[in-house]
Amino acid sequence: MIPQPKGALHLAIAAGAGALAAFGQAPYDLAPLLLVGLIIGFWLFGTRATKGQAALTGWAFGTGYFVHALQWIVSPFMVDAARHGWMAPFALVFLAAGLALFWGAAFWLARRMGGPRHWPLVLTWAGAEMIRAYIFTGFPWAMPAQALVDGQAGQALAVIGPYAVNLWLFAIACVVAMTVPRAWGARVAGAAVAAFMVVLMVLPPAAGPSALTSHTIRLIQPNAAQKDKWDPEKIPVFFDRQLGFTAAPATDPDAPPDLVIWSETAIPWSLDLAGTALQEIAKAGGDAPVALGVQRRTQTRFFNAMVVLDAQGAVSQSYDKHHLVPFGEYMPLGDLLADFGIYGLASRDGNGYSSGPGARLLDFGPLGTALPLICYEAVFPHDVNAAPARPRFLIQITNDAWFGKGAGPLQHLAQARMRAIEQGLPLARAANTGVSAMIDPQGRVTAALPLNIAGFLDAALPAPLKPTLYSRSGDLPLALLLLVGLAFAGFRSRQS
Repeated sequence: MIPQPKGALHLAIAAGAGALAAFGQAPYDLAPLLLVGLIIGFWLFGTRATKGQAALTGWAFGTGYFVHALQWIVSPFMVDAARHGWMAPFALVFLAAGLALFWGAAFWLARRMGGPRHWPLVLTWAGAEMIRAYIFTGFPWAMPAQALVDGQAGQALAVIGPYAVNLWLFAIACVVAMTVPRAWGARVAGAAVAAFMVVLMVLPPAAGPSALTSHTIRLIQPNAAQKDKWDPEKIPVFFDRQLGFTAAPATDPDAPPDLVIWSETAIPWSLDLAGTALQEIAKAGGDAPVALGVQRRTQTRFFNAMVVLDAQGAVSQSYDKHHLVPFGEYMPLGDLLADFGIYGLASRDGNGYSSGPGARLLDFGPLGTALPLICYEAVFPHDVNAAPARPRFLIQITNDAWFGKGAGPLQHLAQARMRAIEQGLPLARAANTGVSAMIDPQGRVTAALPLNIAGFLDAALPAPLKPTLYSRSGDLPLALLLLVGLAFAGFRSRQS
């Protein structure tokens, strides 16, 4: 028998197992360690007899996981370290501990409904991850399924979606954990199940190279550090850099760019004050339209927008970001607080952004239509599924300078790759500090500019695949499955 840890040692092991599981996320990308951590989590759950003990186990596991996976969250506070640096550790700890409450609740409910059985935790943990993606505008960053994007297992995203992939991962970990206290024959079977899953995690996608269209997209990466981005002395440097990249000769003279994409908030002027700058941008683009991120304002509101310029620099199409970052781009209840004179990040008459009306498509003529995603919006599968029609490709513009120089931008890239797999669509990604990349419908990066490098990239646009099962079904089938499974578990608990 394996000795069962108790008390503080048990919670420390749970936190350590959570931190181990986070090695599955970028920048490490060690997906097998995620599986090992989850197996330990299920085993620890099986050693706790009461609901309270189970909840503490899940919370400790989640805290260890999120502290490690989200350690990049300190980076925004270090842009002005003298003023905000002291907040960084509190932000990380409170965010991690708060997100871990979802996992603690999953462990508590599983023990309540399942008694000594492990399997209800598969359902409650998967349900907790789905709720985390939706409640309070959602924050599904670093979900376990994100760690599978490099391997064959990640291709399941196209069929069942990310939350069902979470369910699959939890089911595998549960099966293996249940064999630990059993006879050697069961342990060997459990090890075989784990080994098969590891193979799927590390085996590259089986599909051959993606078919390419005849169109080329140029991605512009100015590499403006966040502390310098709005510096009046450096603004001309970054603007001229982007103009130069836009006007540069094509990498392949036979394949000039059909579209040029600049990153989020690529210029410091609001749209209504950027007339001359827009004309310069359009001139640099030549025959290719230019899409760029810009702040758009009305009399009382600001919007984080993407606009498309015609050959004269006029705005031919625009999109306003609709899924905003709470406490970063707007303050929840900010408009209500503004009525009492507390403006802060209020959407109305404050320093915050207002939300746009929702997802919309932009028409790029011969390239087809594209669904624009501004930064944070690429984190949410349901935002992409909310497109009014199926586009030919996805565009993400982002300012990942906020996310630091390692884990944050790379995890954000992984989420963009997930969206491509889920939809069976290519994705063109322009990031201020990187990683700017062309991503094919299998989520593979076909061309990229690395982090913290200034430059441009001419990349062929891959052809889309047929609509995936997940793009047609969304999250409703899994939600119904979880509800039925939880109802069955609840019925079983009352019968025992």
